[in-house]
Amino acid sequence: MSTMKAEQSLVVLGAGVLGLTIAYTAALAEDVSFDIKVIARELPEDMDSQAWASPYAGANWAPMEPGGRDERIKEWEQKTFNKLWGMIPTGLVKLLPARVYTTQEGNALDLWWKDLVKNIRILPPSDIPEPFKAGVAYNTVSVNPAEYLPWLQSELISRGVTFERRNVRSLSELRNLVGPDGILVNASSLGSRSIIGVEDTKLYPIRGQTILVHAPGLQECLMVEPMTEEVTYLIPRPGIDQPDTAILGGTFQSRSWDTSLDMEIAKGIFDRCAALAPCLKGAESRIMKHNVGLRPAREGGPRVELERIALPLQSTHGLVPCNESPTNDRDHDQGSMLVVHAYGFGPAGYQRSWGAAEEVLGLIKAQVALKRT
Repeated sequence: MSTMKAEQSLVVLGAGVLGLTIAYTAALAEDVSFDIKVIARELPEDMDSQAWASPYAGANWAPMEPGGRDERIKEWEQKTFNKLWGMIPTGLVKLLPARVYTTQEGNALDLWWKDLVKNIRILPPSDIPEPFKAGVAYNTVSVNPAEYLPWLQSELISRGVTFERRNVRSLSELRNLVGPDGILVNASSLGSRSIIGVEDTKLYPIRGQTILVHAPGLQECLMVEPMTEEVTYLIPRPGIDQPDTAILGGTFQSRSWDTSLDMEIAKGIFDRCAALAPCLKGAESRIMKHNVGLRPAREGGPRVELERIALPLQSTHGLVPCNESPTNDRDHDQGSMLVVHAYGFGPAGYQRSWGAAEEVLGLIKAQVALKRT
């Protein structure tokens, strides 16, 4: 019986945390040999570009909806938390004590995520600052995008994955690269709103403004349960080249495309965070950078599904650019391309990345298996 693994062309569109994690998961597959190419406008060396979200994420695990209402998303979160927890010894992931404060009375036993994190406990009244009424403490994880994304890329390159910088405006531009029997993973984030062949108008941005600080005295994640667009969180990060950094936030402004810095908002962020962590005003702390990023949210939640797209593409209004040419594929399903979509994760891309990538790989492998039969 032959043990030779099948050859499979796989193109990943997007080099954010989802695209890279999907590529990495596929590269480690034992039963399928993938020829993987990552195509993206922004790559991990573009950490200052505001045209993508991954550099600006809080990049920790924190409770978010709809994880408590959607079993599929909860499973993504659990698998990702477990994966990141197991990576703590590498130094890429920080074991992070965390506290969440709220102005509402509550019971920790009612929290949907109580069995997902580690060492959760109810805070006694003496540990809850004014004006909050309740709080919980637990152990979670965080990563540093400036180190984590380049690590993923370097791991992929070492496994033969190739990268190409390209501004893709239409899925059909990738047809020759994908090949007649290949599969395209669309992890293009907010780009999927305007890329011809997707044009998903359910996508929308959530504006996030944060401050990156050097704060050796801050070793605990502090968060306030969000009630408005003005949110408060302090997230210490791991760091090999830049230790003792933390992200202070922030804002949660739905449907705002504004990437300009608002210093009044920045002052509010710093003041709220310093009220919880006075060490931020100490001599050792300093502001390193102000950030504004757009989280790629989607009405109805993330889209992770398989679609066979007919070629040549038809834009919503039939206005396909003149450089789009019909396909001349001679495969059994002439004029189509298999696409697995994976986008619209909003503020939770990092904390759902490994679980979602596993599901994407399952969809891809199912198609490979169909070809074998």
